[in-house]
Amino acid sequence: MLRFRSIAATSTLALALTALGAAPAGAVTSVESGVTGEQQYVVLFAEGTSATEMRAAVEAAGGTIVAENTEVGVATVVTTGSDFAAEAAAQSVIEGTSLNRVIADVPEAQKGAGAAEKSDAAKADLRNEAGTVVATGAPATRPSNGRPLAEPLADLQWDMQAIDATVDGSYRHDKGRGVLVGILDTGVDGSHPDIAPNFDADLSRNFTVDIETDANGDLIDGYCADEPDQSCEDPADVDENGHGTHVASTIGSPINGIGIAGVAPDVTLVNLRAGQDSGYFFLQASVDALTYAGDIGVDVVNMSYYVDPWLFNCTSHPADSAEDQAEQQMIITAMQRALDYARDHGVTLVSAAGNGASDYTKVISDASSPDFASEPGEVAYTRDLLDPASCISMPSEGEGVISVSSTGQSGRKAYYSDYGNGYVDVAAPGGDVYDNAEGTRQYPGGILAAYPAALAAEEGAIDENGDVVVPWAVKSCDASGETCAYYQYLQGTSMASPHAAGVAALIVGQYGKHDKAHGGKTLAPAETESILLSTAVDTACPVPAEFTYVRHLPNGNTATATHTCEGTTAKNGFFGDGMVNALAAIGR
Repeated sequence: MLRFRSIAATSTLALALTALGAAPAGAVTSVESGVTGEQQYVVLFAEGTSATEMRAAVEAAGGTIVAENTEVGVATVVTTGSDFAAEAAAQSVIEGTSLNRVIADVPEAQKGAGAAEKSDAAKADLRNEAGTVVATGAPATRPSNGRPLAEPLADLQWDMQAIDATVDGSYRHDKGRGVLVGILDTGVDGSHPDIAPNFDADLSRNFTVDIETDANGDLIDGYCADEPDQSCEDPADVDENGHGTHVASTIGSPINGIGIAGVAPDVTLVNLRAGQDSGYFFLQASVDALTYAGDIGVDVVNMSYYVDPWLFNCTSHPADSAEDQAEQQMIITAMQRALDYARDHGVTLVSAAGNGASDYTKVISDASSPDFASEPGEVAYTRDLLDPASCISMPSEGEGVISVSSTGQSGRKAYYSDYGNGYVDVAAPGGDVYDNAEGTRQYPGGILAAYPAALAAEEGAIDENGDVVVPWAVKSCDASGETCAYYQYLQGTSMASPHAAGVAALIVGQYGKHDKAHGGKTLAPAETESILLSTAVDTACPVPAEFTYVRHLPNGNTATATHTCEGTTAKNGFFGDGMVNALAAIGR
């Protein structure tokens, strides 16, 4: 699950408003006006409130709607009135308001290399502690084990072999043709040679607007003037983070003789960008992307993230102010409405379980929220004793969402993967670079998938000749040598979730009916989920159930952690109903 987590500074919910020209039905787009003394609020309306009623209520309270989603009942409002919240509370159709906090200080100790980029420990472990280039050397070797190959790099795809998504497995029977898969992420590089054949540019949308800097001038998404189009509104075929491209590739890279193949190599991929370049995901973009997915006939969506700024949304935690509690309740309500809307319109919802190495069914602490600073110098604070009954991570704990934990090459639960009996639905390969006899970092333990060439150059993974110079990236070309592409190893539940989403897409392709409204295939999400869970391979808890992870870190230190697996072989906290399996899912 994407959490470039070391840096924290953004607006509360929707400073990143829906991109112009990218709105779903029921959404009005805008950007900040920048009027002196103006404040932004996110407003939640009673279900069923019409657009006319929404606008009238906001106007009566002294505000103006600049972005709205009538399907979910959420709007972003600007006002110069100091009493807007009180006036809004008096409107019968308004259920709640939350002040959008300005982007403020990024603590010096948390700043990245010129950008406020959240650093996920799982990603950092795969490269180094800072997430930067650590070595120069040859790319990973390509072993040959005699298996028939679908693609040149197939033997590096231990993940596909683990779930039987191979040329002698599920590829023989179904590849997902006619299935529409939405990628709610940081974007998708639609020009990548191992994505382009399956990418639908016409349906793709970007629901975000880049956030340039914080209040002190430190970079968040980067200066818009430095963008190729000198705009804060990226095209819907761009990914300047790399996370969304990796996810899309795992689900649906085609069999075309260039590099890798995805779980469902004939699906159609749609970029539903809800995440910033810097890795933040906000409420407005998330609900807009989900409702749009339902409207256009998307069959499966992958959500490898949580909605910022709260890892856990708690409605009554004593450490939170009344305003923060109201904000968290708003996120829960609005996201659940959006999830329900999408599912009611035929969308199977798949989400990463998270990379916090925590049992979500137990009392827990959260030291990462809110992951922004509302005033200069403000940082996240520790919220102890979070009650799982009243604290929810969205979207992974939303109703109707399939939550996916991560496994390594040996099949063990990955050291970073969140877990919990009753929380995890299924498991899938997500990578664990320490899953080896030595307990040391080894790059083939990650998941290999598409890497945007521009990002590879920016991150120093390739030299001026286009040759790979780091151990966590690979270059591959077709037989003619004329078409080449780049791939990177990543690990995380973000990488596990798309494997499950790909298998869900195969299920829709195998068992779905013709979608009269949108073309292609369609299958009720409840049926898709039932098949996915029932065909997952039962995987027992380790013996003993208290499993201790030992990692010998590159800095010479050793890290240990013990996670306890609860449940039965058929269903437990590490693997849920079991490891997804592409071949079994399509009845073969």
